[in-house]
Amino acid sequence: MKPLVNLQRISNADNPRQISVILMIVTALLWSLAGLAIKSVEWNPMGIAGARSAIAAIVLLVANGTPGFNWSFPQVGGAITYAGTVISFAFANKLTTAANAILLQYTSPVWIALLGAAFLGERATWKDWLTIATVIAGMTLFFADDLTQTSLIGTIIAISSGFFFGSLTLFLRKQKKESPMETVLLGNILTALICVPFMLGSSPGSRGWLLLMLAGVFQLGVPYILYATAIKHVTALDAVLITAIEPILNPLWVLLVFGERPGRWALAGGAIVLASVTVRGILAAIINNSASATGSGRATDDLS
Repeated sequence: MKPLVNLQRISNADNPRQISVILMIVTALLWSLAGLAIKSVEWNPMGIAGARSAIAAIVLLVANGTPGFNWSFPQVGGAITYAGTVISFAFANKLTTAANAILLQYTSPVWIALLGAAFLGERATWKDWLTIATVIAGMTLFFADDLTQTSLIGTIIAISSGFFFGSLTLFLRKQKKESPMETVLLGNILTALICVPFMLGSSPGSRGWLLLMLAGVFQLGVPYILYATAIKHVTALDAVLITAIEPILNPLWVLLVFGERPGRWALAGGAIVLASVTVRGILAAIINNSASATGSGRATDDLS
């Protein structure tokens, strides 16, 4: 099956970077709707995760054509961690606030730094360890709120979502010379298959199915296509700054629609996590740009 769309023409445009920055902004805006979409559907989190991924898989198939699965360890591992990411994120949004869910998922660079040396040979620097310590300090503030048993479980699951997302990033990096889109597609298919039993015997209703359809297309499928295209033509600094839009807007949409307010300690912890990861990403991007400009020195990998 041939792909329906060909975004490769961006590479031939007069200013591919400018177009790609716009695509990245659109991607971040669409990703930021995840919390709102999940909380708007009255259904179990496994059913929500499975339906979103099934629809996203169809979008990816239509857009990219017949996939070339190689069933390598990084591809299968990436698919498993992708499933873990979207399932745990759906659970976290149902059990705790949208702010807790997205900001704790944003701790993924901690896991990348901790596991990167063994998995990719990317050793963390002292700046990375300082970021890790600061992020962990921010994470502890989430537990200072007056949490119920349900929200406590949700917070713990949100932390696991950050672990899965960080692991997914490592598996995708392991496939630098391959197409990571197949991994994302396989992850969506795997998620849908895992969640099928939880989609039987109940229904989110017509409104719920409409919302899930929109979420699968515009919150998972389309953004990943845009991101995979745009990331080839933007700088690391662009990627860091634009990605930070998601954890800021995600809880904002939920606040505006549902009036859900995270606790003050969670807000403080989230601000520390977001600032630490963003500043670390900016510094890494500046170092990379400087090393590229001078042609000397070893560029530091961006951990965000």
